[in-house]
Amino acid sequence: MSPACTSTAQWLLRFRISLSSPMTIPFTFIDPGPLRDGELELVLERTELCNERMSNAPCYTFTMRHRPDGRRAGYIDARIGEAELLVYYAGHIGYRVEPLFRGRRFAARSCRLILFLFKAHDINPVWITCNPDNAPSRKTCERLGAEMVEIVDLPANTDMYRYGERRKCRYRLDL
Repeated sequence: MSPACTSTAQWLLRFRISLSSPMTIPFTFIDPGPLRDGELELVLERTELCNERMSNAPCYTFTMRHRPDGRRAGYIDARIGEAELLVYYAGHIGYRVEPLFRGRRFAARSCRLILFLFKAHDINPVWITCNPDNAPSRKTCERLGAEMVEIVDLPANTDMYRYGERRKCRYRLDL
């Protein structure tokens, strides 16, 4: 490798490391406005500029609400960034639907409601990951039109690995 390539490679490595460290570049959260789809409503609960569990990526967290009675139906996160942890293992989107509300496609519907955030923050493609044995999440990704790219082994130094997870399916969703 030539000295110029070495310098470029070192600069790229430093740049990549700086992106995965606490954000030093300006970031502006977008007001999502009302997010509704039939009986489903997403309520913005919080924004975090540096979500430490997700490579210090800015994060929007929404509660899924069942509109007719206001009950909490789950949550969904929109994680903004391109850090390796997000793209390869955790995904840009994370969600959980409470058992009582499963089978109503709340996860897929919630994902569709927040996709505009990724467009607004110039994130394309959007990566969604799930455990290989999580058939409902895999079906959600397929319903969204995401393409399953691969199944990857989790690094031992991740929280997910420490919680007993070992592999992730990686789905790519082009906006």
